[in-house]
Amino acid sequence: MSQFDEREQAFEKKFAHDAETKFKAEARRNKYLGLWLAESFGLSGEAATAYAGEVIASDLKEEGFEDVIAKVMADIAARSVDVSEDAVRAKIREFDAKAKDEILNEKG
Repeated sequence: MSQFDEREQAFEKKFAHDAETKFKAEARRNKYLGLWLAESFGLSGEAATAYAGEVIASDLKEEGFEDVIAKVMADIAARSVDVSEDAVRAKIREFDAKAKDEILNEKG
């Protein structure tokens, strides 16, 4: 195997690893967001976990997290809960940093 082929394989492995890490961090961020909102909605236990799963699934529709924002803001409005979009976006940033940190620390 040539040095070029080895570099190409290493690059492909790194790309796949980075993509997997990003996906895991985003899913974890969305789980935290869902659990935080579930508490605001008065949900607990399995209902809170199920709602967090809905939030995770909502992020699979399009690139970025605007699909998550749209879903949770609709849920907030439907439940007449006093949580602003700014608060949701702040929590997304907070949970994104937390999730990335946890993922990186898990991998050592």
